[in-house]
Amino acid sequence: MSQSEKGSGPSRRTFLSGALAAGGAAATAGVAQAQQPDPAITELPDWSRYNGEGVDARPYGSPSEFESHVVRRNVEWLTADTVSSVNFTPLHELDGIITPNGLCFERHHSGIAEIDPGQHRLMINGLVETPLVFTMEDLMRFPRENRVYFLECAANSGMEWRGAQLNGCQYTHGMIHNVQYTGVPLRYILQEAGLKSSAAWILPEGADAAAMTRSIPLEKALDDCMVAFKMNGEALRPEQGYPVRLVVPGWEGNMWVKWLRRIEVGDKPWHHREETSKYTDLFPSGKARRFTWEMDAKSVITNPSPQAPIAHGPGRTIITGIAWSGRGTIPRVDVTLDGGKNWHQARMSGPSFNKSMHRFYYEFDWDGSPLLLQSRAHDSTGYVQPTKEALREIRGENSIYHNNGIQTWYVNEKGVVENVEVS
Repeated sequence: MSQSEKGSGPSRRTFLSGALAAGGAAATAGVAQAQQPDPAITELPDWSRYNGEGVDARPYGSPSEFESHVVRRNVEWLTADTVSSVNFTPLHELDGIITPNGLCFERHHSGIAEIDPGQHRLMINGLVETPLVFTMEDLMRFPRENRVYFLECAANSGMEWRGAQLNGCQYTHGMIHNVQYTGVPLRYILQEAGLKSSAAWILPEGADAAAMTRSIPLEKALDDCMVAFKMNGEALRPEQGYPVRLVVPGWEGNMWVKWLRRIEVGDKPWHHREETSKYTDLFPSGKARRFTWEMDAKSVITNPSPQAPIAHGPGRTIITGIAWSGRGTIPRVDVTLDGGKNWHQARMSGPSFNKSMHRFYYEFDWDGSPLLLQSRAHDSTGYVQPTKEALREIRGENSIYHNNGIQTWYVNEKGVVENVEVS
C-alpha cells in the first residue's frame, strides 16, 4: 500500500466518530442524542484488538460472564433444608417461551438422585398381562416424539394467598418452566405390557430417596403422558430427573415424577401422602378438595417487575410477560396500567403450543406517572384468569396450591417496582 493510499481513507476511529454523528441525526424520539463522543464507540476495547479464545476453550458452552447474575434462587427461610425445598426460575431475565435447561426451577423431596443410566431400570407391574423391565437402551428403541410443555408446581404463587408477600416475579411465579421434551408416549410402553380390563389408574414412582408417587387416571396416561429422556435437545439434567422422568402435560408438577423407576397399574387411586395430606386445596370450612390436577390459566408481567425496574425514565416502554393454561392455548392476554380500570389487548408473539407458555408484549409511552400493572389471560376454552379476590371468595386465605389470581405490580415515578394488591 502506498503512503498516499494510507492517508486517503478515514481511520477506524474517524469512521466511528462519523457514524456517531450520523446515528445521532437519525435517533428516534425517546433515545438521547450524545453531546460528546462516546468512549464506548471511539475507544477500542481489548476484544477489538486481540484474538479471543479458540473453539475448544468452552466445549459445552456457558453464558457470558456478564450474565452471571441470571441464576435460580431459593428463599432461605422457606424450608429447613434445601434437600426438601425449591428454587425459582428467573423469569424477569428471560424472553420468548423456552426456558434454558440450567434455569429450570427445581423442587426436591429428598435432594437430587445421581443415577448411572446403565444401572437404571423402569419396571411396569400390577394389572398388566406381562410385567416388564426396561433398560434405558430399551426405552430409546420406542418411537419418540418432541413436544413443548410448561411444568408448574401446584404451589406456584402459594405464598400470596393472604396478600402480597415476595418482592419479585422470580419468587411469586418462578416455580414454572417451559421446555421441549423428547420421549416415548406412555401408551406405547403400557401397551407393550398389555393392560388388563380392570386397569383404571397408574402409580408412577421415583428412584430418589423420597420414592415420590402419585395416582394418575389411566385415561390421562394413555392420552398425552410421555416418558422423557431429553429436554431442549440434551439429556435431562440430574435435578430434572436424569435419566428419565414422566411428563404429565398441563397437570401439577408433583405428578411429573422424576428419576422414574416404576409404574404400577391398578383399579383405583392409592391415596398416598402426596394426595391426602399434601397437594389438596383447603376450603374455609376445613374440608379439602382432592385431585385438582389441571393448572388453570394464568399470566404474569415479567418486565417491569420488582427485580426488573424501569431504568430508562419516561418514554417508550415495553411491557412483557408470559401466560399459560393446562387446558389448551392462550389466544389473548389483556394488560392494564391503572389497576384494572382500563384494559388493553396485548400483542402475542411466538409459537402457540397446547399446554405451553405464551409470550405477550404491550408497548406504550410512559409519562412518568405511577402505574398499577396487571395482566389477564384468556385460554382457548374461554376461561378468563380471575382476580385474587374472586379466588378467596371460594377458597379463603389458608390455601397453598393453585393460586392463579391476577398479579399487581406498583411502579412509582422513579420506575421502582413493588409487589402489591388492588382491592
